[in-house]
Amino acid sequence: MKQVCGSLKLELAQYREVAASAQSGSDPDAATQYLLNRGARPTEVLKQPQYSPIPIEKQIVVIYAAVKGYLDKIPISSINQYEHELLKSIDSDILSAIVQQKNITEQIDSQLATFRQKCTQSFLATHSVQKEKTQKQV
Repeated sequence: MKQVCGSLKLELAQYREVAASAQSGSDPDAATQYLLNRGARPTEVLKQPQYSPIPIEKQIVVIYAAVKGYLDKIPISSINQYEHELLKSIDSDILSAIVQQKNITEQIDSQLATFRQKCTQSFLATHSVQKEKTQKQV
């Protein structure tokens, strides 16, 4: 978890600082807007249902996806749904390897990268299809 969350703490600190200064009413520039968008996703990922903690290996997979930028294209309102689909479709071998190794090895990292990329592309394709159907019905 330390290996995954190292940069997360820094990103969240930057996000909170920029969010506080953005509330002053000034129009944020592109870099500020990027930091706001980037920081909102890990904040959303860290939310868990009350009395339903997520196992640590699954938390690692989701947080790692947020830190590596796989959530950047996902709308904030869809993060919870993406997280659910990600955890539902992950290979149990990857999760057991994380538990056994207690470290993100190069092999686990490459497996996670391949899995997250496929899952993100699938989610975005499914979501764009749903948006198009909704727009056609209106």
